[in-house]
Amino acid sequence: MKAVLLEKPSPVEEKPLKVVETSEPTPKEGEVLIEVKCCGVCRTDLHIVEGELPLQKLPLILGHQIVGVVRELGEGVDYALKGLRVGVPWLYWSCGKCKFCLEGFENLCQNALFTGYSVDGGYAEMMVAKAEYVHAIPSSYSDLEAAPLFCGGAIGYRALRLTGLLEKKGRLGIFGFGSSAHMILPVAMRKGLEVYVFTESESKVKQALEAGAVWAGPTRSDPPAKLDAAIVFAPAGWVAIEALKKLERGGRLVLAGVYMTPIEKLSYELLWHEREVKSTANVTRRDVGEFLSEAERAGVKPIVKTFKLDEVNEALLELKLRPPAGSIVLTVS
Repeated sequence: MKAVLLEKPSPVEEKPLKVVETSEPTPKEGEVLIEVKCCGVCRTDLHIVEGELPLQKLPLILGHQIVGVVRELGEGVDYALKGLRVGVPWLYWSCGKCKFCLEGFENLCQNALFTGYSVDGGYAEMMVAKAEYVHAIPSSYSDLEAAPLFCGGAIGYRALRLTGLLEKKGRLGIFGFGSSAHMILPVAMRKGLEVYVFTESESKVKQALEAGAVWAGPTRSDPPAKLDAAIVFAPAGWVAIEALKKLERGGRLVLAGVYMTPIEKLSYELLWHEREVKSTANVTRRDVGEFLSEAERAGVKPIVKTFKLDEVNEALLELKLRPPAGSIVLTVS
């Protein structure tokens, strides 16, 4: 089968990913073999390729926003899964035994495995996944539309839940208007939130307003009202500082990235009056399942730009230097 390998971390400008022919994996007990149809390209992939995240496996097949069809079943897997169109997210497996799993926080599992990071992922024609960790895809989504839901959408939804605004409503600030923000905006609006978008791109300001944001503007601009909560999708520490400046007393800032540059010169004044800072870490199966339902109800339709599997280096370079308004997806089979 055809697959894309990372053999050592390097800047994407050096085209570090190689397309190779390798043997097809075999599903073990509790696993399924998936024929990959497409796989989203995530900023986390970029951080892995460039060595900003500590590598757990080399060589590595990246990719954790996977849409495919179950072709073979390992021992003990429900036969009903065969032939089903499924998605595979970042969380590949959790142990179910550590204190975090037992308390309902499998995203914090001390023994967790992550798709396309600690195990091979979906930049390949075939992959194996744990049967209990794949998700059926609503029929209203095409393969290409579904792929971004499994990371950008799911982590965005977890961040939205962590703001606390789904229970009490209010004004939500979104900092960075990339893939996650595009998918979360309509969900937040459907939940009755006023959404304010901060982005350095004039074209994205226009897109945010057209999508229903009550205000949009540059990151350092002051919105017309203080924010009850904010989500930072941009992996830049200075943006987190700007978000804190705009929070109301008692407001909460949620950092939604797996990586961020240092947050420097954090004045206590920005945290005073019981403001909070909270990070997201990975997603749970609940996050993914709830988001798939919420996205369908809110009419979320990801904007997708496609590349072929052979063009993976070009896709990552575009994500780094010219990030599109929506998501990048690799077509595989």
